[in-house]
Amino acid sequence: MKRLPSYGFLLFIMTVMGCFFIYPIYNTVREAFTKPGGGFTMEYVGQIFSNPIYREGLVNALKMAAGSTLGAMILALPLAVLSARFSFPGKAILGALVLVPLILPPFVGTIGVKQMLGQHGALNALLMPGQIRVGTPMDWLGNGRLFGVILMNALHLYPILYLNITASLANLDPALDEAAENLGCSPFRRFWKVTLPLAMPGIFAGASIVFIWGFTELGVPLMFDYSRVTSVQIFDGIKEIGGNPLPYALVAIMLVASVLLFLLSKFLFGRSDFAGSGRASMAAQTPAIGGVKGWLATFGFAFVIFLAVIPHLGVTLTSFATDWNDSVLPHGFTLQHYRDALSHGLTVPSIMNSLKYAGLATFIDVILGVTIAWIVVRTKLPGRHLLDSLSMLPIAVPGLVLAFGYLAMTREGQPFHWLIGANDDPYWIIVVAYAIRRLPYVVRSASAGLQQTSVSLEEAAQNLGCSPFRTLFKITLPLIGANLIAGALLAFSFGMLEVSDSLILAQKGEHFPITKAIYNLNGALGNGEALASALGVWAMVFLTICLAGAGMILGKKMGALFRA
Repeated sequence: MKRLPSYGFLLFIMTVMGCFFIYPIYNTVREAFTKPGGGFTMEYVGQIFSNPIYREGLVNALKMAAGSTLGAMILALPLAVLSARFSFPGKAILGALVLVPLILPPFVGTIGVKQMLGQHGALNALLMPGQIRVGTPMDWLGNGRLFGVILMNALHLYPILYLNITASLANLDPALDEAAENLGCSPFRRFWKVTLPLAMPGIFAGASIVFIWGFTELGVPLMFDYSRVTSVQIFDGIKEIGGNPLPYALVAIMLVASVLLFLLSKFLFGRSDFAGSGRASMAAQTPAIGGVKGWLATFGFAFVIFLAVIPHLGVTLTSFATDWNDSVLPHGFTLQHYRDALSHGLTVPSIMNSLKYAGLATFIDVILGVTIAWIVVRTKLPGRHLLDSLSMLPIAVPGLVLAFGYLAMTREGQPFHWLIGANDDPYWIIVVAYAIRRLPYVVRSASAGLQQTSVSLEEAAQNLGCSPFRTLFKITLPLIGANLIAGALLAFSFGMLEVSDSLILAQKGEHFPITKAIYNLNGALGNGEALASALGVWAMVFLTICLAGAGMILGKKMGALFRA
């Protein structure tokens, strides 16, 4: 009888995940494989692969994913090795600054990248001053701007790889490396033959998330006007969602590709890591690098961080610029764009909408996250491991897929149409979308807190007559409060600046969240780009505060929040 409440909570959470995670995916896949009169068909998927435009979109999406992952790996792996294995001047502050790219949504950063690397951008003005310029200026963003999309994704996503690789390296048993050294292995051979294979679970975990993110990225190609890619083709198909099955087929293909990669990573590297079995008795040494080598390590770290903040600099300067074409710096500076942004009809309402959407979603996440963590960590219920995996899958499932599923399941005649309010208000479906997408951060934070808290404290309280609920509120929640705050900060901040759900689910101006407002302002004539940049700077400040707070609480455990 004592286990009945636990079973009730488990059933409730499973129902919520079934309705708002599994069903949207199922609904989309069903539409992709169902004939108009009923019955299974592969015709729509076949049409995708037989259509050269859709095939090109898939190929470009794979290029985008592979290029983003490779670029992020090139940036993250050397930094992670340096950070985990050595001490050098400025390591502490540089280790914190390496997370700077996460404070700017990548689709906002495209504004800055275009100002820096476009044909009339700052780099061309620096390399080819106006008086000696001959012919057409170089477009560093590449033909069709594919390189620009890859660059923006790599600069934004490399911290996810860095966090995963650093955590993986920190968990390795140093005795294995020492044994290889005693057998005569050179440092490079030890890294290649011992360290890298043992760290592969963390590397692949981070790389799979980056690959899926790059494969399904919507905001960056939209802002670059890079339309011949699958994510944008799906976005453009929203207008035909009621009568055209091809957008569903595109989403299904994208989902299958993402899930296969996720399952591959679990199959290859999902088992427990034996390499860390001896770390409790031995502390890994981090020898200091002195002299020129030490300062070279510092310079390498600083150079990557400088590359990563180029979009931030570009967005900030654009928000203050009176005019910025064919010059290294703007011709003049003004605060007028900020005043215009605040007075614009979209800006303040969109900020208020985002606060409401993200605030309520975070509240839901805290309730669900604590419940899931408690079931997984504190009970032996059958199905708890399935619940844990299910709660983390939203990281691996593309946001674009879920957003399209929510849009499909709330159409007229669908069982969840009631979530759309009067005047086609998507308030509740956006809240649900934000909550499901960011639930993993709260679950992982709460689980970490419970694992670090001795169950004997809760047992002692219950032996003194406390009910389970009173024990939860008087003992457990205060003890894991810091972890919950960190998870809630991440869920709230990323919810405030969610891109895929915002762009797809909010169709009317009065319902726009901040990211949809930035997208619309950027496309406006006149000073639209400057107004969007002003809102982007506000987003940077907001995310900086939230991520700094979460980082101070979680420290090196931040990396665990980006693992599915």
